[in-house]
Amino acid sequence: MSVSTETTNVEPIPSQAPQALRPHAEDAFAAELTALAAQDDRPRPERWKLSPWAVATYLLGGTLPDGTVITPKYVGPRRIVEVAVTTLATDRALLLLGVPGTAKTWVSEHLAAAVSGDSTLLVQGTAGTPEEAIRYGWNYARLLAHGPSRDALVPSPVMRAMSEGMTARVEELTRIPADVQDTLITILSEKTLPIPELGEEVQAVRGFNLIATANDRDRGVNDLSSALRRRFNTVVLPLPESADAEVDIVSRRVDQMGRSLDLPQAPEGLDEIRRVVTVFRELRDGVTSDGRTKLKSPSGTLSTAEAISVVTNGLALAAHFGDGVLRAGDVAAGILGAVVRDPADDRVVWQEYLETVVRERDGWTDFYRACREVSA
Repeated sequence: MSVSTETTNVEPIPSQAPQALRPHAEDAFAAELTALAAQDDRPRPERWKLSPWAVATYLLGGTLPDGTVITPKYVGPRRIVEVAVTTLATDRALLLLGVPGTAKTWVSEHLAAAVSGDSTLLVQGTAGTPEEAIRYGWNYARLLAHGPSRDALVPSPVMRAMSEGMTARVEELTRIPADVQDTLITILSEKTLPIPELGEEVQAVRGFNLIATANDRDRGVNDLSSALRRRFNTVVLPLPESADAEVDIVSRRVDQMGRSLDLPQAPEGLDEIRRVVTVFRELRDGVTSDGRTKLKSPSGTLSTAEAISVVTNGLALAAHFGDGVLRAGDVAAGILGAVVRDPADDRVVWQEYLETVVRERDGWTDFYRACREVSA
């Protein structure tokens, strides 16, 4: 039996770089940032990619003279954004303070993207965050081989931001131990970072600033020292003022996340989004939307971010295990998981809300039945 030595010509399959599940703000909205930069003729602080006016427009949305539409990244009081942007144009650091789910991280990321074109100089605060994450660390192989040197030093995101005139971010500042938090005092007051091992220091160049986020509601929070708090200009991000505003926020973010996850748009999904927001707001506020019935509040925060998660999960259920239409049954389990954090006390709160409010509400029969089914 003869074996052919001829080979078949096969076109090589071009390799494609895997798409990021969640692109950084400067990548996801690169077209908007480019359009703003092209038409931004206002004064810019040194090393800023955009003027303060353009940064605020990027966050709040608007239409440029050439017709380019800038989508809103933050739905809330304009003055809050203006104060935050103005703070970054001074030598004061910015502290975004608020309860969980008020878009502190989202605003922080987009501010850094618009100001510096890079939102990745990030320190994520946890109970185990060490000083090295804020100051600098060492490559111990080089340290042992050659002793302390610049080559052995590993700069932190904050040190890099100081050297390059960029915006650094510290997320969940109040989760970092208090003694590590205070590492920032010299950086923010003197704009310098000593390196005693080398007898040197890093001085911040113009354009450097820092955005921190913090909340005082979650467990595991470490209060900021008065000395550190004085180094920040604090901007409090409030919860959405109205149900309509919160529905708008949830709808926008669910649409963005749905597109990134290749989920089909759910027709007629706005009614379910409004119901999720209504439930969250009523339980969060401890009173029904008409003000007639007092309610017990569960232990969870029931934030806007959690509402976005509930609706996104419901959209995935509708797409993969339903007919593509977002219905009450798709969001019921997510709401139960968000509300009932404490199996004993929260379950009582939820059952009481179902029987005294949801059951009696016109047009909510399907929602009541779906919630009863998953609560059984």
